[in-house]
Amino acid sequence: MSKYFLNYLDELESEAIYVLREVWAQFQNPVILFSGGKDSILITHLAKKAFYPSKIPFALMHVDTGHNFPETIKFRDDLVGLLDVRLIVGSVQESINQGRVAEEKGKHATRNALQITTLLDTIESNKIDCAIGGGRRDEEKARAKERFFSHRDDFGQWDPKNQRPELWNIFNGKHFEGEHFRVFPISNWTEMDVWNYIKREQIEIPSLYIAHEREVVWRNDSWIPNSEFLTLHDNEKIETKKIRFRTLGDITITGGIESEADSLEKIVNEVSAMRQTERGNRTDDKRSENAMEDRKKQGYF
Repeated sequence: MSKYFLNYLDELESEAIYVLREVWAQFQNPVILFSGGKDSILITHLAKKAFYPSKIPFALMHVDTGHNFPETIKFRDDLVGLLDVRLIVGSVQESINQGRVAEEKGKHATRNALQITTLLDTIESNKIDCAIGGGRRDEEKARAKERFFSHRDDFGQWDPKNQRPELWNIFNGKHFEGEHFRVFPISNWTEMDVWNYIKREQIEIPSLYIAHEREVVWRNDSWIPNSEFLTLHDNEKIETKKIRFRTLGDITITGGIESEADSLEKIVNEVSAMRQTERGNRTDDKRSENAMEDRKKQGYF
């Protein structure tokens, strides 16, 4: 009798699909947190597989800071139209206009932390009880502490010291009214796994991940893209470089790397030689040693 062995990508895929189906079974109004980055695109692709031939049963939810890459917004809208799913948008600019948050000032100002209030307001107003995210444990030490099912209290806050056990992949999604969960189906994936899977499945991704010519400024040890939101500091100058982005966030904080990787094959080869986490070029994570964990405790992704 012949034996059947799963490829490691098939194992990761199977685990993620199992988590997505558990979400649909346990929650009333779950959504996929969609940023237009590779991880949320991967989650959406896995959701397609999990519920095929039916369409994805989750709405996509995007927290729009107003400082996005134009390519990201276009990709988001094209994908929503292709999948025929509902899109929920929370606007940071609206939160600012309503006085819910105050715009940061100074040369290092970003809207990254402002997303917390907008995210929690959008979850509350839409009565969302589960937000599915693309966080992975290999990205950052705070994300390494997350469980698959991550409980948030009625203030939207996360307590890393008070998480539920997940023995034998048994997930407990029970919660009181006003509380919700963040769920991370690809927690066990690495950046390399993501790119190998994207390559295998031929998943369409934004052109930002592919090496291309772009106007950039050298800041915080990475190439920050030039945009209408960028204020040049003394001795900074705009240069044109062939770069690509390993991770996508606000255009004001997402640093690129010089690269010749203009195909999925070349990206896989490049990532295999990397020794720095992909979030190493995100200036929002460089504000303090515990920047990510502090934001997550307050309700960040």
